[in-house]
Amino acid sequence: MEINKVLQKSFENWLNTLGYAESTVYVSTNYVRDFFKWLHTKKVYDLEQINHKLIKNYHKYLQERKNKRLTGSLSNNYIISNINALKRFSRYLEQTGKATIEIDLDLQVEKTSIKTILTQTEIKALYKACTNDYIGIRDRAMLGVFYGCGLRRSEGAALNVSDILLKEKRVYVRKGKNYKERYVPMAERVKEDLENYIYVSREKTLSKKNIKEEALFLGERVNRFSGVGFIARVHKLVHEAGIQKDIGLHSLRHSIATHLLQSGMTLEEVSQFLGHSSLSTTQIYTHLAND
Repeated sequence: MEINKVLQKSFENWLNTLGYAESTVYVSTNYVRDFFKWLHTKKVYDLEQINHKLIKNYHKYLQERKNKRLTGSLSNNYIISNINALKRFSRYLEQTGKATIEIDLDLQVEKTSIKTILTQTEIKALYKACTNDYIGIRDRAMLGVFYGCGLRRSEGAALNVSDILLKEKRVYVRKGKNYKERYVPMAERVKEDLENYIYVSREKTLSKKNIKEEALFLGERVNRFSGVGFIARVHKLVHEAGIQKDIGLHSLRHSIATHLLQSGMTLEEVSQFLGHSSLSTTQIYTHLAND
């Protein structure tokens, strides 16, 4: 079968139909697209031409490829995520009867690189990278939610304006992990950034269309901002701040947990702040804080 954009779109629809997370669909389709581009450089245009040797050569190519955003090579976790996307693509081909491609590379995640932490100086650099326009105001509010309040991506994306209790300096998390609800305190600076976003930036976005929207974070189309959108904004801020680390949205949550422990907050308090159901989940941050 010919390798083309129609096949990529079909793969994306398959992932959505099976209920994969939005971020997984996004990275999987991007990784498969990159794989197709590499195949074309090798003059491979049909699925039937893909074999184990070709997959091993692609893996070697990833190991040697330079990082486009940062200096140095691609991280081990990035390569594993890439290969896992190809494994999903392989399952898609098999289950839809298009082809059979065996991705039998057994890769292990490096334990030392599971969590990437930003220093407090780097966090300040992210805030400094925010512009003064309405997009920058939204970026500061985003940092306040995901770093200042330590929310997960899904929790932040699900926030409504009514969940931001400015007077009480609390954020009401309606859709926490395992459907657990909680209230998260916000610092004065986070409150100011959220207040500025809600009454300035968000109002400016709403003025583009005469509609009502309950979502806290809005995109250019005046609809709920997606998790993928947050990831893209964080990557842009990391680039603008000149931070040479492979940072994702969840890194902000890891960072605030580590910084709170470093400041003297107890493990139990940090666990409650993050919405963990078990102290053992929070325990990893004690090692990061000590380091």
